[in-house]
Amino acid sequence: MTHLPRFMIAAAHKSSGKTVISAGVAAAMSARGLSVQGFKKGPDYIDPMWLTRATGRPCYNLDFNALNDSEIATLFASRARGADISLVEANKGLFDGVCPDGTDSNAALAKRLGLPVVLVVDTRGMTRGIAPLLLGYRAFDPEVRIAGVILNRTGGSRHEGKLRQAVETYTDLSVLGAVGASPSLDISERHLGLTTPSEWSQHSVFLESSARRIAAQVEIDRLVELAGTAPDLPGAPMPRPAPRSGAALRIGIARDEAFAFYYPDDLERFEAAGAELVPVDMLRDQALPELDGLLIGGGFPETQMEALAANSGMRGSLRAALEAGLPCYAECGGLMYLCRSLSWHGETRPMVGFLEADAVMHARPQGRGYVRFAGTPQALWGSTPEERRAHEFHYASLENVAAPVYARRITRGQGIDGAHDGLVKANTQAGFVHLRDSAATPWVSDFLRFVSGCRDGAARKNPALEGRG
Repeated sequence: MTHLPRFMIAAAHKSSGKTVISAGVAAAMSARGLSVQGFKKGPDYIDPMWLTRATGRPCYNLDFNALNDSEIATLFASRARGADISLVEANKGLFDGVCPDGTDSNAALAKRLGLPVVLVVDTRGMTRGIAPLLLGYRAFDPEVRIAGVILNRTGGSRHEGKLRQAVETYTDLSVLGAVGASPSLDISERHLGLTTPSEWSQHSVFLESSARRIAAQVEIDRLVELAGTAPDLPGAPMPRPAPRSGAALRIGIARDEAFAFYYPDDLERFEAAGAELVPVDMLRDQALPELDGLLIGGGFPETQMEALAANSGMRGSLRAALEAGLPCYAECGGLMYLCRSLSWHGETRPMVGFLEADAVMHARPQGRGYVRFAGTPQALWGSTPEERRAHEFHYASLENVAAPVYARRITRGQGIDGAHDGLVKANTQAGFVHLRDSAATPWVSDFLRFVSGCRDGAARKNPALEGRG
């Protein structure tokens, strides 16, 4: 058995201020010299960036859709080891999830990992009404240990006093803090959610200020004590690295303000397999370095489309390399970048021009949620006909797609056209779907095997694709 101090910060509903509270608490604990390991429930990319900046450690996603129960437990235990305390930020509300029976909810995760729960309540427009809300949450699933509450966005000392009185009179929950409403504690939101740290030049100042404010308004010592009351967990083995094969592969990875959506444990799988990850800045680098393969993740090419278009050197270098057969995998924003053009807010800019399609941003999501798909015979890698799980969240669609060859058949979700995803051209596979490496979807090893075969002079995997592209 292993003692791992830990707790979850959850809320009654989304947009309650969980991320600001979580990042502020983590930063305040870190400022006290504690090593804090952050986790995020679900497939989110942006919230973990804030926890990563607050703790100085990679934040890992615990997602019931992508990982099985054993994988979640192993990932948590292996990454929590060595930290003084682990903080798990929930998504949406405590009892929310896709499954009607709640088996994929934050509450289910809290029970599975023995996490004491601190409930953040957005108290705007609320006084005595907080009591029945808390009583209902306590009674709904008594196996979930709700250990305390943080009153968020309080409207002053009088408002806070009324809330505290209601909680103390009608419940046995402890008030662990009261955070006053303040624009200085808001992270701005836009179409894909919160603004990322890399887009905000003052993010370090914001985190330092938030840590001070949170430390003054939340009882950090009591949170540390609470985390220490979490039960021991069974010892979990460290994940086994993927087998190394041959000389190290140089895999370029787009890392800049436009492309940043990667799971840290997926990248660790690349390195465990012996691959060298080589950062590439699509906004500033003028050409690709020498590479065996390339990974272009999701992100915000639309907010950076002026700079991406202006960097004609990189666009030309990338197009030439892909046409010459450089193996490449692109997700969502990466897919959009490889198209002929990108349009947003009435403006259109040229992109790489490798894929014969145009990316268009819309006001509403075009694909959002969990995805099920099966590989097609035309897939360069990952062609298994067995159903695999992933997720998507994109406001873009593709138009004017010429003679598409698809790597995936969508059984749930939208993908590119509602039935397919993963455009295939030369040695490139690019789609809207976001993959997570797991036992059921070992995409990292699949991709590396393909890259290794291309480097070693193997013929293109699918003879049917010869002559296309």
